[in-house]
This record gives sequence, structure tokens and C-alpha cells, in this order.
Amino acid sequence: MRVCVGTIVHHPEDARITHRQIRALLDAGHQVTFIAPFTHCNVTPPPEIRPIDVPRAVGLHRRKAIRAARSALKRGVKDADILLIHDIELLLALPRKRPPTVWDVHEDTAAAMEAKTYLPDPVRNILPPLVRGMEGRAERRMHLFLAEESYRERFVGDHPVIPNLTYVPDTPPPPPGDNRIVYIGQLAQARGAIEMIEIARRLRGHGVRLDLIGPADADIRPLLRDAQREGVLDWFGHVPNQHALRMAEGALAGLSLLHDLPNYRGSTPTKVIEYMARGIPVITTPLTRAASLVGRVDCGTIVPFGDVESVVSSVTQAVLRLRDNAERRNAMGARGYFEALHHYHWPLVSGEFVGHLERWADAPDASQARQPGRILPV
Repeated sequence: MRVCVGTIVHHPEDARITHRQIRALLDAGHQVTFIAPFTHCNVTPPPEIRPIDVPRAVGLHRRKAIRAARSALKRGVKDADILLIHDIELLLALPRKRPPTVWDVHEDTAAAMEAKTYLPDPVRNILPPLVRGMEGRAERRMHLFLAEESYRERFVGDHPVIPNLTYVPDTPPPPPGDNRIVYIGQLAQARGAIEMIEIARRLRGHGVRLDLIGPADADIRPLLRDAQREGVLDWFGHVPNQHALRMAEGALAGLSLLHDLPNYRGSTPTKVIEYMARGIPVITTPLTRAASLVGRVDCGTIVPFGDVESVVSSVTQAVLRLRDNAERRNAMGARGYFEALHHYHWPLVSGEFVGHLERWADAPDASQARQPGRILPV
């Protein structure tokens, strides 16, 4: 099967797209054309794929990327058996003549508008209804994958859920240490970046450092640079997912301090599962699914939502309690690893992901090919 995969929003080394889905396709013997912003992100395409470079859609500057995507998609689908897109923006760039098309729905785009601080207020109010209309039209014209079970509520049909799992090592990772905490992912206000900077300052006097692994929003970068110059934290920027996870091993705890926003409420943050897979305790805000998972497994600490000072205080206390109790943090790390290995290991669903694409490529009519998806237990 020849698969064309496209994104103009995500990093070419996005964990879900590249390290899970494309890797599963290549391992199954399929050919992949990958349309992505390689030059913009300073990424060298891997030799196993056929790359097509496009500009990246960033902030309010998306028209150029969408225009370039139209041309790239026409090239990419010429000999493809199926097209897999990862951005709602690409719904505006699809060629009329194309193979069966699949949209992988990563997030609740309309709900995410609240966290996009670069959008003017009038635009932020106008866009959600337009986005919902685009979703409905896409559902009628193509196949969908959903990254979360909660996304089913936005759609009429029954679409397969391919959750954001991770690769879990076959052997237990090293036990948690006592002098370092870690965060993996995009650094943004809504994801707790300001709180984490203050946590790093607070913990400096206790001999605990913070490693931040991931790219940052434009308004957060100066704050991170200042904190790094102060020597209170280490910010590594974007690191390929498999390397970032290895860097996390041995940390005292992993942070997930997402704010109480609509786009996050129905989701299980991938970073929570990644911390569990690497045997480190989780410290998370009480988003329903994250708190349910961490509380059920007893693999971390749940801290309340609140203003910056209250969150900083709660997290600092949680970190120091873990630092001073090696038995407790080791047990949390071991429980998290065991749960991730048996329930959140990507190979548990990678075959299902590939199988859906193979069936849809053979049955171009979406109404004939659509089948209920299996939902992984949480």
C-alpha cells in the first residue's frame, strides 16, 4: 500500500505521526510519502520515506502554508492508495482528484481556540462555529480517526479511536532519582509553563532542578531564557520523542500542569502515559481522565487547579515529599510502568491502525468501509 501522510501544523518528528503511525506503516511493509515542514523545523527526512517539504502553518500566518499544501498534496497523491491528513487546515487544501482520504483528529480544534492567545477576541468568537461546520463536512466526505474517546460526541458516525499511546520499554527503567523533575511537551501558558518556571525557582534552594524538554510558544521563550540564565532550570527545546523519553528516565517526577480548559477536559495527556512508561511518578492537575488514571493506579500526585502561587506551592510540596521518601516514589514509578506496559503500549493498537487504512484503501466508499473502532480501556 502506498500512503501519503500530510501535515503543515505539526513538527515532522511529531510522536503520534512519525514515531508511531508512520513507523507502524513502514514496519508493515507499506510505502510512505510524507508532506511536512522539514526545512522550517530543521529536520532531515529519514531515508525510508519519500519527503515533500512545505512551509509550516504558524499562528496567524497560515495562508502561504495552505497554498503550498495544495500543490504538495497534488504531487503526493498521484500514485497513492490512501491519503492520511493530520490538520484541519489541510481540509482547505485537498485536491479534488484524490484516493480515499482519512483525517486523524488530534484535538478539539474549536475548544482549543480559548488557549490560542495570539488570536484577536473577535476571531476567537467567530472561528468555533466555522470549525464545527468543517468537521461535519469532513465526516460526510472522508474517514476519521479519533485520538480520544471523548471526541465521539462531536461526530454523528462511529469512528475508530486510535489513542495516544507510547512505546514502553520491555524491561523496567531505572528507579526515580531525588534531584531532578522533568516536563516533556509544548511549553505554553495554558500548559503550566509560567507555573513551572516559578516551581524551578522555588526548588532551587532544595537542590532539585527542572528539565524542560519541548518547544515553547513565542510569549514563553523570553521567560525561559531568563530562567535558564539564572541557572534555575535547563530548557532543551525540541528533542525527538524517543530521545526525550530516555532523558526523562531517572527523574524524581514528571509534570503535567494543564489548565482547566475545554480542549483538555476530555483528554488523557500523553505525557502522563509517557512518564508512567519511563517509571517516574506523575504530578498532574485534576483533569478528569488524568486524575482518574493517576489516582486509580496510584502512580503519582494530583494537585489542585488555582492561581500561579497556589499551584507552585502545591507542586513544590509534592516534589519534596517524593524526594524525602524513596520507597514511595519507587513504588509509584513501578506501578505506573506496569500499567503502561500492559495497557498503554503502542503496539497494542498499531496493527488496528494499519488494518483500518488497508481496508479503507480497498473500499473507497466511506459508507461501506467505516467500521466501529475498538476503544482501549483506560
